[in-house]
This record gives sequence, C-alpha cells and structure tokens, in this order.
Amino acid sequence: MGKTLRVSNSHLEAGNSKKPANFAKVKQTNNFLVPLPIEQRKRRKKPKTKKKIIINSEGKMAGGREDKALRKIAASFEPLAEVATSGGVAMEVGPFSHACAHVSVLFGCLGIAFKFAEKDYVSKVDDLIEASKSITTLNDMIELDIQQDCARQGGSHTRNLLRVKRGVDMVRVLFEEIIKSDGNSLKDAASVAYEKVFAPHHGWAIRKAVAAGMYALPSKSQLLKRLNEDEGSAKVEMQSFVRISGPVIQYIEELFNSRQLGIDW
Repeated sequence: MGKTLRVSNSHLEAGNSKKPANFAKVKQTNNFLVPLPIEQRKRRKKPKTKKKIIINSEGKMAGGREDKALRKIAASFEPLAEVATSGGVAMEVGPFSHACAHVSVLFGCLGIAFKFAEKDYVSKVDDLIEASKSITTLNDMIELDIQQDCARQGGSHTRNLLRVKRGVDMVRVLFEEIIKSDGNSLKDAASVAYEKVFAPHHGWAIRKAVAAGMYALPSKSQLLKRLNEDEGSAKVEMQSFVRISGPVIQYIEELFNSRQLGIDW
C-alpha cells in the first residue's frame, strides 16, 4: 500500500499547492486534501477505431475498380450515349456537364503540354454546371442564346458547349491513338489528337508552345500509374470511352449544325 500524504488547507493557502510527483489525483475532504496513489488511478482505454469504409455517390466502395478515373469517365458517359442514340430524348445539361467534369482529370495528367486545355476546359465545364441550375436541356440552352443573339459571343453557354465538345473529342482521339500504339511514348498519340481537334482553331503561337510541350509529356506507364491503372484495365476503359463518346459528340454537333451555327468557330 502506498503511504497517504496529508496536506492541510493552510499549507495550500500559503502558496505551496504543488502536487507531489508520485500522485495523480487529489480528493477534497473537509479539512485536508488526500492525494490518491498513481497505482489506484483508473487507466483509460483508448476506444478501438474501426477502419472506415468510404462509399461513393453511386453506393460503391471507394478505391475499387468503380472508383478509378477511367471507369468514372466511361460510366458517366454511358447514359449520355443512350440518350444520344434514343432518337427523341433531349440531353440534359446537368448530366452532360458533370460527366464532362470527370474528363478534366486526363488533361491534368498530361502535364504542361495541355495545361492551356485543362484551364480552358475546366472553366467552360463550370459554366455549364452553373447553367444547369436554371436550364434543363442542351437544346433549351442553345435556343435561349439564339433568342438573345449571343450564341457566338465569348462567354455564352453555347460557345462554351462547343469548346467542351472539342475537349471530349480530343480525349477520344487520344485514347484511340494510345490503344493503337505499342510503345511507351505518348508524344505521337497526343500530337495526332491535338492536330485533329485543337490545332485548326489555334494560332501559330499556341501551336508552337504545344509542340514544345509535347517533349514534357509523361510516358504511357507514368500516365497509367497516375490514373491507378494497368495496361489491361486501361485499354478496356479507353475502348469503352471511345465507343460511347462518339454518339455523344455527334449529338452535340447536330445541335449546332441543325441551327446553321456550324462547329468551326
């Protein structure tokens, strides 16, 4: 048994209120304080922490195949492709803009060569997401801009839609080229995608800067690592996106061409 040390109130009042080193708690009585030995202190047990299981918005476990960037991109475009091929259902601004938001991850992984595209693409997608709060369909969105005579003006939803469509098309072509290539370099695939989609709409200075940036592209293996993919899984998801994004791109282009707006501006 540890010894009980008595400390009078007058002793505390004199200013010597420091607890003895070998005592953890002090019990108050009428005339004096009785410190309790450390041996009698109740040790608090730390509660066992359970491993958190994160579930995404679709009810699937985060970190699995469903949570990977390429799977998200392909999965988000699947319902859009169904609408595009339905022959009558109007595509809504909300699902389209949120699906396109997943694509921005790809531009971020490509480095400085496509930094301009990432910044421009993200700002245009954000505008469409904001527009979806008050406009239901892409068709209605374009019609409103036409009525207000601002469809071709900078900053209009219609102009931003055309820019976003090009971004999606560029990724589609990039995936096509990556699937066909056998090497570890992305330079040829990215160059073809840029020349087909973006270059016709860029001035000399931008084209020159992009050409220089191509030498700073990550390798294919580095890109797949950033996307948490291996060669096999990446090929499956890229093929899926190429297949389902085609009808969506054609649907958007038809919205412009059917109104004599064209798509080369």
